[in-house]
Amino acid sequence: MLVYKTIAIITCWYGPYSWYLPYFIHSCQYNPTIDFFIITDNEESILRKPENVKIIHKSLEEIKTTASKKLGFTVNIDYPYKLCDFKPAYGFLFPEIVKDYDFWGHGDMDVVYGNIRNFMTDEVLNNYDIISSRHDYITGAFCIFRNNNEMNTFFMKSKDFKQVFSSAEHFCFDECAFLWKELESGASIFDYPDNIQSMTYIVKKADGKIKAFFDFIIVEGTPGKIKWEKGRIIYKDAYEAMFYHLVEFKKACKRPKIVNPIPDIFYFTPKKIMTSTKIEVPSV
Repeated sequence: MLVYKTIAIITCWYGPYSWYLPYFIHSCQYNPTIDFFIITDNEESILRKPENVKIIHKSLEEIKTTASKKLGFTVNIDYPYKLCDFKPAYGFLFPEIVKDYDFWGHGDMDVVYGNIRNFMTDEVLNNYDIISSRHDYITGAFCIFRNNNEMNTFFMKSKDFKQVFSSAEHFCFDECAFLWKELESGASIFDYPDNIQSMTYIVKKADGKIKAFFDFIIVEGTPGKIKWEKGRIIYKDAYEAMFYHLVEFKKACKRPKIVNPIPDIFYFTPKKIMTSTKIEVPSV
């Protein structure tokens, strides 16, 4: 029996669940050696939830109170999206969740996972302290940290973290302070000294002091030609990816009628989910 480094992925979700939840849950089921924690105020039961998806009920106010107490100053979490700024602090804020794991991470629910262990291999986990799923910046949709005090408090190395956590404004602290296009185009995070010190900034600054993994191992946008087959994401019938991030697809896609149960094979076109390359999943 294989013994894996243990991983816990934490997602905070507030309000009604979105239409893509069944696809997210289905893909989690195909990653049974990883535990997925959903912190939510939603009391709706998730049908067909596998054992490795665990629901923790907390109000937004409870998280705000806990964070303020642990950090020693009053934080601002007055709306759910603000929690994105706090993602790098989840290991510090929720020690009761991560205490038994070798690694913890923050993730989103607008993702459909492939085979995570094909990418989070023993070699990667043994050699890196923080693991991003893009080559150019720290990713909010999926990023994992070695579970130790240094990495659980690493966010504090930003000179701006108190400003970020106490302000109502969203700063994209978990990623790169909104510099996505610039970094995609090859700019350095250090070319923008007037921006807040985001996670990308402090990780890049700590080069040599910690070991950071950057590689493009996901699919984003709406390129089409994406197949999910029994727990694997295949792009253009040639490239395997760790997950498909639905951030743009969910805007372009008409809300599909969910096929129940989710089939073993389905496809993402630029605007639709299909059960074959010819038969479309019917829309509402």
